[in-house]
Amino acid sequence: MRISVSSDMDEPVARALVAELRGRGHDVVTHGALRPGADPQWAVCSAAAARDVAEGAAEQAVVCCWTGTGASIAANKVPGVRAALCTDAYTADGARRWNDANVLALSLRLTSEPLLKEILDAWFAARASEDAEDRGNVRHVDGLDAGRGES
Repeated sequence: MRISVSSDMDEPVARALVAELRGRGHDVVTHGALRPGADPQWAVCSAAAARDVAEGAAEQAVVCCWTGTGASIAANKVPGVRAALCTDAYTADGARRWNDANVLALSLRLTSEPLLKEILDAWFAARASEDAEDRGNVRHVDGLDAGRGES
């Protein structure tokens, strides 16, 4: 799978993320501080990784910043992206299962290497729910992107 990865800082966990994804056989495209010469600002690099997903250049993305919050906010501004800030494996599983999240947001501050592996295990093991209610919610979110949603 092709996965776009961004980080606003060249931190050990960000490097471990790229290595872990490549070790799992994924094709990784980097943005921000992980790519020499790229703009490392969290709003810029997170949006770039999310655009890769929205435009079909990557199947999924992982966006990182110190808390993960800014990266998730920036990614979610890209139409077609459903980014989820996950700090544990259970949240990662739920984000993929119930929300059909296509972008994983991580905190560089809170995510240790063992926790990173648990989150990735859960993220990749989960499949989007086929439940009508869950699919309806995802369609509603997609409609919000297109300006068709209700408040």
